[in-house]
Amino acid sequence: MTSATTVDRSEFRHVLFSGTIVGAVTAAAVIIYLVISRLLPAGIVEALLQTIVVIAAAVAATFLPAFFATSRTVQGVASAAAIGLWGTIVFMAIDIILLRPFKAYPWTWDAVGGGSTWWYLPIWWMLGTLVAWMGGIVTAGRAARGGNTAIQSLAISPVAGALGGVLGLGLSGVVYLPAAAGVGFVVTLIVFAIIVISRKR
Repeated sequence: MTSATTVDRSEFRHVLFSGTIVGAVTAAAVIIYLVISRLLPAGIVEALLQTIVVIAAAVAATFLPAFFATSRTVQGVASAAAIGLWGTIVFMAIDIILLRPFKAYPWTWDAVGGGSTWWYLPIWWMLGTLVAWMGGIVTAGRAARGGNTAIQSLAISPVAGALGGVLGLGLSGVVYLPAAAGVGFVVTLIVFAIIVISRKR
């Protein structure tokens, strides 16, 4: 008989606690990114370091929720998505309480939204929930095949996609390197999640 403590952790308090950790990790990654932006001159070194931070944050936001939820079934996948969503809300609180008052972001960040400081938060709620949901699906699919569900193993393909984005879009000058890495990561993640869903039909 499978223990409830090893499969599909979906207790409300566990979801909130785990999501808080994900939100704190996200905030730490954003702060590191901003520190790099402030301390280093614009150039390839800055872009490469920021790209590393983006990839690490993407791995954490995607697979930590599934790890905490021990995603194995639909319930676990849903719990991973809930953890991801709560993580984005925790990050929002840190952003509003700590980052905004200290004017952590460059003015161009708000200029994207016509001067609004709120334009990116709904986008982050959706993106954070999406990648956590996809991470839960990929984790459950790997577990169903008896494969390795360690985060470092699950992350290999999306990270490879991120590096592909850097090489294909970033270094060619089409998209800024960190953004190219993010696009490559998310697209690869979605493709693998679709493959998992297709196999279950």
